[in-house]
Amino acid sequence: MKLLPTRHTIEDSQHSGDTLGRGMDFALVILVFLGLGALIDHWLGTWPAFAVGLVVFSTVGQFVRMYYEYNATMERLETERAAARQGRAG
Repeated sequence: MKLLPTRHTIEDSQHSGDTLGRGMDFALVILVFLGLGALIDHWLGTWPAFAVGLVVFSTVGQFVRMYYEYNATMERLETERAAARQGRAG
């Protein structure tokens, strides 16, 4: 029976910091766009049109950015894996 969780290497814990950074970036960008939308709405008297519009815009933009970052990372990892396979075979 296993009572203690398995230990993670330092490399595993470094990835969690990267994930936390991405999450904070995601939240902060949305908050900045919400603030800008609120300022524009206050200035024009159109509450909440710009606030909602800019939050939707920033959320879609963040997901598009994450999609392209994910694809670039996967392509890099696939290239590294293919090079490692060539090194073992050759």
